Amino acid sequence: MEYKSRPFVSAIVPVFNDSEHLKICLEALEKQTYPKELYEIIVVDNGSSDREKVQSIIARFRQAILTDESIPGSYAARNKGISLAKGEVIAFTDADCIPAPNWIEKGVNNLLKVPNCGQVVGKVDLFFKNPDRPTAIELYESITAFPQEKLLKEYKGGATANVFTFKEVIDRVGAFDASLKSNGDLEWGARVFAKGYVQIYADDVCVAHPARYSLAQLYKRTIRLAAGSYQRQCKNVSSRIQKQKLFLDCLWRNMIPPLFFVFNAFRDSRLQGLNQKIQVSLIMFYVRYVSAWELCRLQLGATSARE
Repeated sequence: MEYKSRPFVSAIVPVFNDSEHLKICLEALEKQTYPKELYEIIVVDNGSSDREKVQSIIARFRQAILTDESIPGSYAARNKGISLAKGEVIAFTDADCIPAPNWIEKGVNNLLKVPNCGQVVGKVDLFFKNPDRPTAIELYESITAFPQEKLLKEYKGGATANVFTFKEVIDRVGAFDASLKSNGDLEWGARVFAKGYVQIYADDVCVAHPARYSLAQLYKRTIRLAAGSYQRQCKNVSSRIQKQKLFLDCLWRNMIPPLFFVFNAFRDSRLQGLNQKIQVSLIMFYVRYVSAWELCRLQLGATSARE
């Protein structure tokens, strides 16, 4: 299919109880260098308790439309956005992201410049609540969260905080797996790769994302990612014995002390002083063992968390 040099773009933004960040995200999307008549913003509310506030925010932005998805989960919400999208190009970001002014322009340019491109995975820059006094959680996030280039290389996908694709690619490979609460972006990317499309990482396609700063926030993220990764891997096994083996393997990998991580943390120049290096290392132990506990919960029949 031949695309115009400036195709119409549909930017899809799921939101759940985060109207404060959504407003900032939409302000950034309103200031894009891409022609305003060539893009729309589809906000998908995923059952927010402050839905009326979300609606009042949307009303301030001419290019934004609001729709709802009652099925819990960001991938179900993104699928709803896809079903309404008018664009040849689909751009994904999150309500707590702040796209750079040239985000759409650079995303489209990267899609168009590579023959048979099926996915552009962009850069996610983390920032701290108080840059002068980052918490240990923020420091941990700054060296572990959203490793987009690594995710693309190792898993053939990237976090939907910053992804561009063509609508026809989605039509061919299918939408996101709405049963997954996390890792659905990697599962979808693997399907794009399997269909023979080219996938590229582009560090000039940028969004900013706040680092999680509290233990409670990190806990929620950890159990969601642990469940998503495990459930994504379970999709590739069929027998009960294989699933049991996968569970034990994932559990064992989380129970092993993260000594290699600790070694790298002590060598990481982004961590200043012995105190920061020790704190970040201890947080990695916490993440590993919380992940192991979540796997045990799922194995006993618990439901994965949505956030």
